[in-house]
Amino acid sequence: MKKTALLTGVAIATILAACSPKTAEVEASKTVVREVEMTEAAKAAKKAIAGKPMLAEWSGPYDGVPPWGDVDVSTFEADLTTGLDMAQAEYDAIANNPAPATFDNTMLAMERAGEPLSRASRIFGVHGSNLANDEIRGIQSRMSPKYSAFSDGITQNEKLFARIKSVYENMDKDGLNPIQQRLVTDSYRSFVRQGANLNEADKARLTDVNSRLSTLTTSFGQNVQKDEEKYTTVITDKKDLAGLPDWLIASMADQGADGEWVVTNTRSSMDPFLTYSANRKLREEVWNKYYNRGDNGDANDNNKIISEILTLRQERAKLLGYESHAHWALETRMAKNPQNAIDLMEAVWPAAVARANEEIADMQKVANGEGAKFEIKPWDYRYYAEKVRKDKYDLDFNLVKPYMQMEKLREGMFYAAGRLYGFEFEQVSDVPVYHEDVRVWKVMKDGDLQGLWYFDPYARKGKRSGAWMNALRTQHRMDGKDVKVIVTNNSNFVKGADGEPTLISWDDANTMFHEFGHALHGLNSNVTYPSQSGTAVARDYVEFPSQLNEHWLTTPEVLNTYAVHYKTGEPIPQDLLDKMDNAATFNQGFSTVEYLASALVDMKLHMTKGEIDPDKFERETLESLGMPSAIVMRHRTPHFGHIFAGGYSAGYYSYLWSDTLTADSAEAFEEAGSFYDEAVAKSLYENIMSVGDTVDPADGFRAFRGRDVSIAPLMRKRGFPVTKDME
Repeated sequence: MKKTALLTGVAIATILAACSPKTAEVEASKTVVREVEMTEAAKAAKKAIAGKPMLAEWSGPYDGVPPWGDVDVSTFEADLTTGLDMAQAEYDAIANNPAPATFDNTMLAMERAGEPLSRASRIFGVHGSNLANDEIRGIQSRMSPKYSAFSDGITQNEKLFARIKSVYENMDKDGLNPIQQRLVTDSYRSFVRQGANLNEADKARLTDVNSRLSTLTTSFGQNVQKDEEKYTTVITDKKDLAGLPDWLIASMADQGADGEWVVTNTRSSMDPFLTYSANRKLREEVWNKYYNRGDNGDANDNNKIISEILTLRQERAKLLGYESHAHWALETRMAKNPQNAIDLMEAVWPAAVARANEEIADMQKVANGEGAKFEIKPWDYRYYAEKVRKDKYDLDFNLVKPYMQMEKLREGMFYAAGRLYGFEFEQVSDVPVYHEDVRVWKVMKDGDLQGLWYFDPYARKGKRSGAWMNALRTQHRMDGKDVKVIVTNNSNFVKGADGEPTLISWDDANTMFHEFGHALHGLNSNVTYPSQSGTAVARDYVEFPSQLNEHWLTTPEVLNTYAVHYKTGEPIPQDLLDKMDNAATFNQGFSTVEYLASALVDMKLHMTKGEIDPDKFERETLESLGMPSAIVMRHRTPHFGHIFAGGYSAGYYSYLWSDTLTADSAEAFEEAGSFYDEAVAKSLYENIMSVGDTVDPADGFRAFRGRDVSIAPLMRKRGFPVTKDME
């Protein structure tokens, strides 16, 4: 049951973490365009949501918008519970329908079910990730087992599964088109993978396992967020600011009281401090606080939680007939099985480690030349890497920062999206927002509304760290109405001082374009059924459009117009651009190794057979891989929210898998002579960006590129050797 899995997956994830259509599809959609009869159940549902903004259909402009101004935190728990009860009643009605099962009365009915719950969950999810406090966290903890029980109750409903199975077995006879057949097949397979074929005792145990897992993953994410708030570094002596650029000092001052400079315990704060601080002792302190999140032996320690999560995931996999959680998770992804993912990672790993060791040797020479009496440690890596960058490439990224105005780069994102997809963006003020920092743009194409884009860029207390995209409403035209997209991009930039622009790092600029790529994937969606819309694709495919979108940041059209100095308005000088281009593959050893270490540990964790000591497992696995001692995993196990509080368990490899597709696709534009080539952009839209999950992703990529993916472009992109067998 793909929609149920998607709905509850999105809801739980947010609660825990806080193409032109084919002709056949168009013709088939005409047969389902009709007014939905107002049944007694529908009337009852309408009555149940009256006066409840969390559950009610969204009103206002742009086909309705989230009613942030009417949201009452005190009603969240009751409204979510009501939404669960309403959704349960809808699914029960489908299951108990006495008429023979058909695509319309079963699959389409399921696609429509649970809308009030979906609306409420998405609103609450924003509060969990962007506006969290103790009250919200308490609701998260109490509601997550209820969501789990709801999901299990649907996938284990024998009558409902029997109807889906009947539609599945009669697809050809009933004349369903390929897109409808894909929807049915995915739903049938999802039910089986969630335990529909288990006996009653095993179903009961599976429900217990899922309920406990929902509680544990909620606690994991909350513990990390608490450590981010608890373990900040406060500096009170100006001499401890040695080496830090003015922009960083100013942003640190904004985080503290008078006479204080604060390094918050987030990557966007930690990373620049470790890059520029001349105080090695403070670098070590900041590094330890960041990389020991969830691993401090206190009430927020995640090690026991991790061990139990892994044990329960393995038990669940065995119940469902799989060798491990990793085998279960990868069955529906492009990789198909863990070994294929491991093979890709291990093909890249040796070259990445070799390059990283060269980088470390270069840094050690610099440190030794300064009279250092120590070996490069992880808290030294960024600091000395920056020195090597200046020495080898005469490139100081402090000189790039003044050109990285967040607002101008946002305009650059809009420009590129306009050139590629025909989008036009206009800021609007006639919709409510959930925080004063949030702004909204309407997105138009050929004079028609495509959707809304919400932008929440700044860090604040209660907002989880990192950057992400949320889909508040997905595109579809299931019942003859073209439902418009509402997406959000969220970041944690430090707001510029009064009257000053917000300046971000080069890496942050890449991240902006990356997350906007997810938004564009949603905004470009052109499908009939909600379950197949936008980013509802395989986990190891979903990062492909977003990673590809990073490439437009470096196009001359964007850099020369939007990467302009915040004082002079002049673009980045050509000699600085040349230096950046020459250093494009600098530090790829470090970035690839820290990422791959996390991805390999993730995969191996989810192939374990019993309880483990997470710290010991991490240490021994990295030793067996030959991990350089000067580098750590990008996400250490105790705070690895992607896999223990999000949707990437046994799936962090997806970024490399997607980047293999990305690098190959980027070369398609390069071969055409421009990243704005109209023919290539049109093919990208038709075969990748608009089709959602209506086609197999391998087929979509093959249609775009004209062949299967090659690893050679990925290796070239990272500056690694390319062997003949890679071409």
